[in-house]
Amino acid sequence: MRPSKKVIITCAVTGSIHTPSMSPYLPITPDQITAEAIAAAEAGASMIHLHARDPQTGKPDQTPERFMEFLPRLKQQTDAILNITTGGGLGMTLEQRLAPALATKPEVASMNMGSFNFDVSGAVGKRTEFEHTWEKPYLEATKDLILSNTFRQIYYGMRSMGENGTRFEFECYDVGHLYNLAHFADLGTVKPPFFVQCVFGILGGIGAEPENLLHMRATADRLFGNDYYLSVLGAGRHQMPFVTLSAILGGNVRVGLEDSLYHGKGKLATSNAQQVTKIRRILEELGLEIATPAEARAMLETKGAENVAY
Repeated sequence: MRPSKKVIITCAVTGSIHTPSMSPYLPITPDQITAEAIAAAEAGASMIHLHARDPQTGKPDQTPERFMEFLPRLKQQTDAILNITTGGGLGMTLEQRLAPALATKPEVASMNMGSFNFDVSGAVGKRTEFEHTWEKPYLEATKDLILSNTFRQIYYGMRSMGENGTRFEFECYDVGHLYNLAHFADLGTVKPPFFVQCVFGILGGIGAEPENLLHMRATADRLFGNDYYLSVLGAGRHQMPFVTLSAILGGNVRVGLEDSLYHGKGKLATSNAQQVTKIRRILEELGLEIATPAEARAMLETKGAENVAY
């Protein structure tokens, strides 16, 4: 990994997996997303990973217009790097997924690095009642979902967004995804430094075992040398242990209600800032320093907030 004395904390404030019935604290409306993102930044997150939702139903909404209901406000009220999803919502087309990032030309956008089975149907659990009719079938449909990120799709996304100066959070759900990224790096489609976000604990991807994290890091070291920064997220109950291990290994961390709805065993997190505050305390007790937005921009070589289109 590229050595750094500072840890980048990314906060993913809402995502597209958790549904309103799962937690009353999940931000849905533009006002809620704005408030949660600002509070997370104030707590220590230097990057905010953003999805949008229909304010009435909470269903994922990937229209640029929906993102524009909070992006300009966030730019005015926080200096954090704003990172736009291109994963979108489950079952969306590539055109739908890329639309907000192409329209707003952010500093950073996510980039899934391979197709794979993506099953979150277990989130239905023993729940018998849902607030909205879309929630249960949306989750259950993932038993038959392949999250499509073909080489043609990845290349198109990299080229089209790269032309706008957007950098990437390369989301790698398995070891093969690292090799996919190396393929595009060898072609010159993307340039270092690479911000490699390893994702653990999604059914269909690599499991949340410490040995797997060590293997992912060792593989990335072989493929990218010091041309990359490692970041880690752990889904659900794996969140805090896995991101802490990432930091101990010299990597960066991602928390937020997109990845876990909990603050501790059986306790719902009441805000994204609560999770940011917790991981910041852990990191500082380990003697690690937290990167400011300016320091994160310098590390990742982003184009700066003044060069976005919102």
